[in-house]
Amino acid sequence: MKRQTKHLSWPLEQRLGAYAVAATASGVGVMCLAQPAEARIVYTPANVNIPVNTVLPIDLNRDGIRDFKLVNFYNYGSGYPGGGLVVDPERRANEVWVGKTCTATTCGNPLWAAALPKGAKVGPKGRFVPDYPSGEVMVANDIKYMPDGLWFGVTRYLGLKFVIKGTTHYGWARVTVSMEFYKASATLKGYAYETIPGKPILAGATKGPDKPAAGSLGALAAGADGR
Repeated sequence: MKRQTKHLSWPLEQRLGAYAVAATASGVGVMCLAQPAEARIVYTPANVNIPVNTVLPIDLNRDGIRDFKLVNFYNYGSGYPGGGLVVDPERRANEVWVGKTCTATTCGNPLWAAALPKGAKVGPKGRFVPDYPSGEVMVANDIKYMPDGLWFGVTRYLGLKFVIKGTTHYGWARVTVSMEFYKASATLKGYAYETIPGKPILAGATKGPDKPAAGSLGALAAGADGR
């Protein structure tokens, strides 16, 4: 897919270029069990707020390597307040499912992250687009231009594609987003990935068809149902 030229309003474009403001979260603060060999889906429950001007990393497979990050940015420049929420790949091979590439007012704006419903199949047929390192906008708003993005007032799923030791895997992250007075409010509600390379995962799925027996370490790692 041919990449479109990004064209945001100024100063929102300036804010996007400087959103990483040394406020990097150290992790999601949840207990991570070792990945069992029999697992098919590894699920990490979470309930982590993402304050304004904060970066929250996501390590889908718990290997200590950040796969994606959620960026909640806000600034007031030249009399124009504005902000939003962005999802960024942390490595060049990682990608996010795209919802649209144009707005009602301007074609060629940034790529917009899709807000997938529960049960959407995240896999090779998904609309993944390389966008490292600038990422994809979930919501954006400033006083000069109309708000845009697909995540206003919703709890939906990001479709994620990432690489583990050279093999492609698919996952999801559940995020609640709202926006008021040009500031985004966001909470990471959990995430999961499929351990079998190239195999799709359903958004919201926390257990695979080959789930381990109840009470086993694998069952504990699979977690709750994610609703």
